[in-house]
Amino acid sequence: MATADRRLTDSGIEVKPVYTADDVPPGELELPGEFPFTRGPYETMYRGKPWTIRQYAGFGSAEETNARFRYLLDRGQTGLSVAFDLPTQLGYDSDDPLAAGEVGRTGVAIDSLADMKILLEGVPLDEVSTSMTINAPAALLLLLYELVAEGQGVPGDKLRGTVQNDVLKEYVARGNYIFPPRPSMRLATDLFAYCAERLPEWNTISISGYHIREAGASAAQELAFTLSNGIAYCEAAIAAGLSPDAFGERLSFFFNAHNHFFQEVAKFRAARRLWAEIMRDRFGATNPRALALRFHAQTGGSTLTAQQPENNVVRVAIQALSAVSGGAQSLHTNSFDEALALPTEHAATIALRTQQILATEAGATDTADPLAGSYFVEALTAELEERARELIARVDELGGAVAAIERGFVQAEIEASAFRHQTEVESGQRVIVGVNRYTEHEEQRVELLHVDPEFERRQRDHVTTVRAERDSARCEQALADVLRAAEGGSNLLPSLREALQAHCTVGEICGELRELWGTYDARHA
Repeated sequence: MATADRRLTDSGIEVKPVYTADDVPPGELELPGEFPFTRGPYETMYRGKPWTIRQYAGFGSAEETNARFRYLLDRGQTGLSVAFDLPTQLGYDSDDPLAAGEVGRTGVAIDSLADMKILLEGVPLDEVSTSMTINAPAALLLLLYELVAEGQGVPGDKLRGTVQNDVLKEYVARGNYIFPPRPSMRLATDLFAYCAERLPEWNTISISGYHIREAGASAAQELAFTLSNGIAYCEAAIAAGLSPDAFGERLSFFFNAHNHFFQEVAKFRAARRLWAEIMRDRFGATNPRALALRFHAQTGGSTLTAQQPENNVVRVAIQALSAVSGGAQSLHTNSFDEALALPTEHAATIALRTQQILATEAGATDTADPLAGSYFVEALTAELEERARELIARVDELGGAVAAIERGFVQAEIEASAFRHQTEVESGQRVIVGVNRYTEHEEQRVELLHVDPEFERRQRDHVTTVRAERDSARCEQALADVLRAAEGGSNLLPSLREALQAHCTVGEICGELRELWGTYDARHA
């Protein structure tokens, strides 16, 4: 750990007292929009297209979340970002005994087409871009979105947004998996192919380093394991007959923005450089849009403190500035109260205004890659790139990301990093303001959001009503068709779509696939 004359970033990278031209790697930097896109994927960056302000929201019922969406859109948000509750993420209906106590708690409960219609009521789906944080059942939630859009008269080629659809990081960092890795990879690549035909402007995956970092990974580990997962998805897509120049256009990434401002800027720049070379050298991509990494960023949830929560406003502002200085295409800023509860409207508004101040008052949109040429930032970019390359090579030696996950390598690396960090915090070697230094004797009181516990009963009743009013014979046939497609080799999404259109629930469809594929058990991985 750092001493008085030795400083480390929060990822353990030693920082010199001063940097000079001797610390910068040889060679000239390319311009923004040029391979390998270190300085950004677009020539004019935010002058041509400002980042999308996308606040993550979802709680309770579809009606309550719809009201929050409208509240944020009315105040200048430019894209939606949907948080789903734990049962939905795990493929259980709200009336399943395993869902008890969790319905609507960490996001919105979506059990069927009826819920999705309510969630998106009055939202112009041909005008907004929507991100959905959903992974194991990602195909189902995207299909529900498409069906609602069709009901609004919006064709698939007019829909813009991203579905996370990154199940590999669930096995190593987040835990919201359903099926084993290999059938999960099939679902992911089936979604790629379906969208190429029907939703050409939709980003088919958001390969996520965010949750890897939240689990305790260093910045270099976040880079390496995220890009290794991206390699695995590309390999699976190519094995399914898809072109890297085609599906590569629709890949996006999701990174964390933590507290060490300069390290985070360097991380985003290194990510673009690494991915451009991976797509060109490993997969033979030549399409510039397939080579240029685009990413969404979210400020670091794990950096927020329950103690002195208003300090989090400062943390979030610094993290957000690192994301836009590093060239993010869209950004979510966490609310200051999220270490205590889901955000209130007041806290969400402050988070939204943080982005708007950066966009209009701080000069963040004036020039591309504003820290390019900084001796420190260029040296950090090269250091993170090299550390990530070494870790990617270790994953390759184990047979790739899926094999490395199945052998527990990635999990063990992240756990060791998280343990080091926690040990440093508990010993006081790593300072967390308000937690282990500059503490207060009295707790700071803030207003918290409370989800009505009666909502869960109402949602269970709603699922019962949907089942009672649908055509049961049509549902049974649709579920049988899903199983037939899953047992064979055809794309699963058309049969999933038919089942959802017949008002089969998310839980019923996932239940059928559980019977066929089984579930992943991390204890025996």
